[in-house]
Amino acid sequence: MALKYNRILLKLSGEALAGENKFGLNQDVVLEICKSVRDCVALGAQVAIVVGGGNFWRGRSSGQMDRTRADHMGMLATVINSLALADALESLDVDVRVQTAIAMNEIAEPYIRNRAVRHLEKGRVVIFGCGIGSPFFSTDTASALRAAEIDADIIFKATMVDGVYDKDPNKYPDAKRYTTVSHMEVLNKELSVMDLTAATLCKDNHIPILVFSLADPHNIVRALQGEDVGTLVQ
Repeated sequence: MALKYNRILLKLSGEALAGENKFGLNQDVVLEICKSVRDCVALGAQVAIVVGGGNFWRGRSSGQMDRTRADHMGMLATVINSLALADALESLDVDVRVQTAIAMNEIAEPYIRNRAVRHLEKGRVVIFGCGIGSPFFSTDTASALRAAEIDADIIFKATMVDGVYDKDPNKYPDAKRYTTVSHMEVLNKELSVMDLTAATLCKDNHIPILVFSLADPHNIVRALQGEDVGTLVQ
């Protein structure tokens, strides 16, 4: 089957890996997500992943702690999640590499753009940890930056909501879901797609974003094949 996208960057929230536990890792959930990634690779797609760390720590909600140090702690949380994803993928016989924006050579490769691209070309999944390696930037921004660097066709933002709405669907029953929306509308209306830094980076580099629900992890495969599973920002 022909794929709509050949090289994707999959953005996963840390909370998604926790499942109903809301904290830590739910191995069953992690494995189901990785099965869908495996299926994407089997179809011939090149898959890179950026994962957040909110299931362990959020720098911006750390209270009185120094924000830079708090963000560094959040980066370490993303590495825990990256290694968990790598372990699950390897258990499914998927070749995978973890690269981190902060050097920790004993457990992961340093992020090197050309090496990451070469891994993708060889059919390996590449997981990017530590965000962009600097405080005050979200893993959404890391997704936008890495997608631009590796020339990804699209960012798949797998969330717990089935698309982009004009207002919070959890609070407003009359919220309307967009089928498609422009980058400029996302910025002007401050729609909850990504933080504004990440959204601007996507706009400037013409990177589309597909926002869809991870409640069914197979939506990743459906999105790859071009099915209507969420909201396309382009």
